[in-house]
Amino acid sequence: MHAFDVLGDPVRRRILELLAEGELTAGAVSAAIGREFRISQPAVSQHLRVLRDNGFATVRPEGTRRLYAMNPQPLREIDSWLDSFRRFWTPPLLALDTELARGRRERRLRAEADRQNSDEPSTGES
Repeated sequence: MHAFDVLGDPVRRRILELLAEGELTAGAVSAAIGREFRISQPAVSQHLRVLRDNGFATVRPEGTRRLYAMNPQPLREIDSWLDSFRRFWTPPLLALDTELARGRRERRLRAEADRQNSDEPSTGES
């Protein structure tokens, strides 16, 4: 299965978000996902299996529990693949950042000028 097929499913993306925060038991993942998506424990187990089989998650037994953790390597590979496409969105994002900074600067200068004008004593002349 291609990485984007794995990540294309919102349930699997949410499981990865949970695992990115730290190792979780299968039961904890099932409870959280079951509440959010209203799916059964066996359905969550299938999603965990897809993540594990495709390298996005690891599992280790601890007594009777199974602890799942996110494996960042496939995400690094996706990030590396995306590098060739960043040129399409990086310049517009940098331009947006420049415009936002310009707007903040103009508002700050206007506020300073307004403050200075309100601090000047009135001469009473019209």
